[in-house]
Amino acid sequence: MNQNQNVVDNNLNSGRRTNYRWIILFIIFISYFINMADRSNIGIALPFIKKEFHITNFVSGAISSFFFLGYAFSQIPAGFAIKKRGTRGIVSAAIVGFSGFTYLLGTVSSTMHLIFYRLGLGLAEGPAPVGMTSTINNWFPAKEKATATGIYIASTQLAPILVPTIAVWIATNYGWRSIFFWFAIPGLFMAAIWYFVVRTKPEDDKFVSKSELQYIRQGEVSQIEATSAPKDKSLGWIDKFIKYRKISKVDTSKKVFKSWNIWGDTLAYFCMNNVLYGMLTWIPSYLVVAKHYSFIKMGFVASAPSVGGLIGALLGGVISDRVFLKRRKPTMLITALTTAVMMIVLINLPENVTLVSLCLCITGLCLNIGWPAFTSYLMGLTSGETYSVAISVVNSGGNLGGFFAPMIIGALLDIFGNYNLAFVYFAVLLFAAFLIILTLDEPVQN
Repeated sequence: MNQNQNVVDNNLNSGRRTNYRWIILFIIFISYFINMADRSNIGIALPFIKKEFHITNFVSGAISSFFFLGYAFSQIPAGFAIKKRGTRGIVSAAIVGFSGFTYLLGTVSSTMHLIFYRLGLGLAEGPAPVGMTSTINNWFPAKEKATATGIYIASTQLAPILVPTIAVWIATNYGWRSIFFWFAIPGLFMAAIWYFVVRTKPEDDKFVSKSELQYIRQGEVSQIEATSAPKDKSLGWIDKFIKYRKISKVDTSKKVFKSWNIWGDTLAYFCMNNVLYGMLTWIPSYLVVAKHYSFIKMGFVASAPSVGGLIGALLGGVISDRVFLKRRKPTMLITALTTAVMMIVLINLPENVTLVSLCLCITGLCLNIGWPAFTSYLMGLTSGETYSVAISVVNSGGNLGGFFAPMIIGALLDIFGNYNLAFVYFAVLLFAAFLIILTLDEPVQN
């Protein structure tokens, strides 16, 4: 046993580079998958809830929306707490908390209980993404940050692919309340895994070799990689268009709150979250009410945007790192503009299941190509010490879009009864996001 331990110690201290950061990323992926499943299952439950409690579209939207109010409210305190104490205990507690509120959603006896527990779910979930993205920022070198973030974001799309089918099956066989009972269980196991396996920084983890740590911190690569990798290669007119330049790091909390780049990213993210969570909340009802699909068929078609989103998130991170050479704005601009175009396409969509599924899939792909960049953009703008505060600001303000969108769409449906107005609303916000992103600086990253 001592011999085996000596071998392990020798490997860790040798020049051999471990790749333990990818194991950490896998744990982040599974953790956020569970996080996303617990927040998005409400979209499948809403048609059943409306039938039992006889509520309006606006109230249905409010049930979904109040999650984001709590989510936004807890982000900034979580950012400061993580800056001071690290991610280990805070993220573990968040996972336990949102699993508990998920369970409670299945016990409700009124719509007020639903709204209250959704608010609690948001408050509990808030620290999780701040901690997870801060962990990515600490564990990955600059040239891998968007790729790692893309994999992390892909978990948010995998959940809505699997959740509709699973949740519909549970609801039709055991009742809609069982959705929340069953979905609460995985988080309890994941909280324990996070606490015992994940550390805030690679320096604190015994399974990270010195060479991997050096690679993460200094961006050092092998000789072959160093000779083949481009060094600050110019992208010509693209660099001029995106305002690619050297700018000072946002290295204090005070500067975070004074930076237009951070506030601009927040506003653009607000617009994008309006679209993302507006669609997650209302696409299932749109398919049932406007397209007259059965619940079973709805469960399959409702996952189409997330199928495209999964591909888009994975591609977007790689494209940002390797095609645009760590520039983040290009994919952000692409996602805003192409998704706006797809909103117009959806308005004029004929009654064809295959075509509806295909267009929803393409919409999800367009929406998510730039999604990793909204997070990784801050990684190049801030220091390691201020990132958790900066991402908490962006998440807090951005996710207010998730608060307003479901209620706004619900009110439009109550007044006009026309889902096309929802797509017009989304298109306007996407064009606004495109214009805001144009004003941001693109920082040169080391």
